[in-house]
Amino acid sequence: MSDAIELYYWPTPNGWKIAIALEEMGLAWNLNLVNIGAGEQFDPDFLKIAPNNRMPAIIDPQGPDGRPISIFESGAILQYLARKTGQFYGRTERERVQVDQWLMWQMGGLGPMAGQAHHFLKYAPSLEPPQDLPYAKERYRNETARLYGVLDRQLAQTEYVAGDFFSIADMAIWPWASLWKGQEQTLEDKPHMARWLETVGARPGVQAGRAVAAQNRGDLKADRKAQEILFRGARARAPGRDQ
Repeated sequence: MSDAIELYYWPTPNGWKIAIALEEMGLAWNLNLVNIGAGEQFDPDFLKIAPNNRMPAIIDPQGPDGRPISIFESGAILQYLARKTGQFYGRTERERVQVDQWLMWQMGGLGPMAGQAHHFLKYAPSLEPPQDLPYAKERYRNETARLYGVLDRQLAQTEYVAGDFFSIADMAIWPWASLWKGQEQTLEDKPHMARWLETVGARPGVQAGRAVAAQNRGDLKADRKAQEILFRGARARAPGRDQ
């Protein structure tokens, strides 16, 4: 059996997190594309790995005690890989707490809010019929701005998000923050975030992870089939689909 980690992936911010981590950690891995616009995340075999029908997910053939393990949820994968390799998780328990709280900040705050901003600002107006909702657009644009203000104030004090070291917290936050233009944000009042975006984005591992399957990143604004699957949950509601 190969020792390479199997990555189940599509080029989205959450997918980028794990591709970046694998590259930064120097791990051997194989790419398995899960085309979310075609509904492949609802395939029964994939659901055995990721029961929440979301990617990314991994299978590590050399898991705890040398036995295979499958993991879903990008934050859990990052924590697992950091523990497995002893990299990018801080040097002390105090530093690990810092990493964990910023990782949770991304998972519970920035990711969901920026994701909703993308949806209501970019995609909902292009649906058929159009869903151009001023309240939703303003709410998620403003909440994303608030979160970036929190990030900028933190980065005024530290070189990286959790301190003076690059960590899995940076790997989690950067993919979403790098899309600030699509979230209708500005960096004019966030110089520390702008500095950090450039610093992290210049890392070879980050560039390599971001580039994985970049050619497959399509335009959801024009893809009606993908819109139906991703935004209206047609496949998720199909009888027996998850069995």
